[in-house]
Amino acid sequence: MFKVTPNPPDTDPASPYENLDSSKLHEAAERALNPGPHIMATPHKPSTMFFVNPELNAETLLVHACESLASANVMANDLVDHLEGTRRNALLGIAQVIMLGELAVNRALDQLDPP
Repeated sequence: MFKVTPNPPDTDPASPYENLDSSKLHEAAERALNPGPHIMATPHKPSTMFFVNPELNAETLLVHACESLASANVMANDLVDHLEGTRRNALLGIAQVIMLGELAVNRALDQLDPP
């Protein structure tokens, strides 16, 4: 049977790295270990697509957050009726987390403006 590829040359197994250039190894190590530019090196400019007015006070922001969480809770509870099994249980868990967030926002509103 004819072998298409020749046998590899006999090399000394004790020194497999003797043909490597140390400067190339050093450069490769530097590239691998260099973390690149620091993430905070460039200033971050926030996107203005969904921009929250910085002049809004905390109470207004909390009221809007409370209304958004209440709406999300209603939507999640409406979807629960259409699911069964583990998906239903997962959505009920998400609805509970939304409700807990709504309770926390309501508590913060109560501290800002006691009833």
